[in-house]
Amino acid sequence: MNRLKLLREEKNLLQSDIGKLLGVTPNAIGYYENGKRDIPTEYIIKLAEFFEVTTDYILGKSDIRNTENLVIDTDKINIGLSAKDYTEITDSQKKQIEEFAKFVLKDNLKNKKNK
Repeated sequence: MNRLKLLREEKNLLQSDIGKLLGVTPNAIGYYENGKRDIPTEYIIKLAEFFEVTTDYILGKSDIRNTENLVIDTDKINIGLSAKDYTEITDSQKKQIEEFAKFVLKDNLKNKKNK
């Protein structure tokens, strides 16, 4: 399942608008939205750039729309350590965790695009 229809409707666009962007008919967009046809890879990339989301988000493989705007809830990170083993992390440490998580996710996305 993809999220093309959801993204299109959020921007109040018609199938014909997306069709013009991709150079296809509105009927083709309808087929993509309903899963009757797979969206070609080059169109997925164009759509991701246009909607400012990841390709994985369009394809329904991730709920993360955009890793640039990712917010990590460091209070809920569980890495298998007992809270008794350490003191409360500082705001600076929370920021470091968030930056590292963003770095890892961006790297993962880059690697996926290069495959």
